[in-house]
Amino acid sequence: QSENVLGYFVNVERIPNSCSHPPNHISLQDREILVNISMAYYRVNISAYNEAGESPRAIYVVPELSVTDLPGQIHVKSQGTNAVITWTPEYNPKCFVVDWGTGKEDMQMKIITTATRNFTLDNFQPYKLYKIMVHASDVCQCESFIRHEKTFGVTHFYSVEGVPRTGPANVTILNITKHSALVKWTKIAAEDRLGFLQGYRISYTDSSRKRSPAVTLNSSITSYHLTGLKEKTTYRVQISGFTNAGEGPLTLSQPFRTPKYGTVE
Repeated sequence: QSENVLGYFVNVERIPNSCSHPPNHISLQDREILVNISMAYYRVNISAYNEAGESPRAIYVVPELSVTDLPGQIHVKSQGTNAVITWTPEYNPKCFVVDWGTGKEDMQMKIITTATRNFTLDNFQPYKLYKIMVHASDVCQCESFIRHEKTFGVTHFYSVEGVPRTGPANVTILNITKHSALVKWTKIAAEDRLGFLQGYRISYTDSSRKRSPAVTLNSSITSYHLTGLKEKTTYRVQISGFTNAGEGPLTLSQPFRTPKYGTVE
């Protein structure tokens, strides 16, 4: 039915939307629209209309943006279940908007119109990663944020860090030779980290249960080349992740055996 379309309705709604006003309602004939938005979460609803009426809506959530060159730094200091957010703006807008939560389905917002440069948030749960955003705006009415809001800074925060509840997954051993082997693994999932993952510790144990010294790797690494192994020996690799709170449980690989000659096919 696209040849009968007269135009399109586009709603751009900020998440969260604590305003009583409905989202911006835009009518246009083109199938393209340019919208200037901040780094807050946004939901876009698009429908087509013709003489018979309006179609069902297509819903699109603007994906998270990972921009590192934001102008402002946000500092978060934990105070029990509360956190004090502070920032130093480059200019003095009429208001700041603070967003915080664990994801787009769980965000809260607060408009701060005073000259204060800090804000206390409460009810933080331990071991959960929170995203905190501060936006500046020279127009402080809710319905105007989409046009005027500019993101000042974004940070992530745990009120209390824990140790990872699991080790890395899918530990596999490849390229086994007389004296070496390649270990690969999958990163610990974000929801299992319970804190900012600092890195991994990897060691191996031979059949006599002699354990090698642990090697510490940064959290971006997902493979490691074991060297100095003995020929005709069975090994098992152990890997754990760690945060500032300590080390999580060890993941054990399947046993592997080095050959007497050459490599294991």
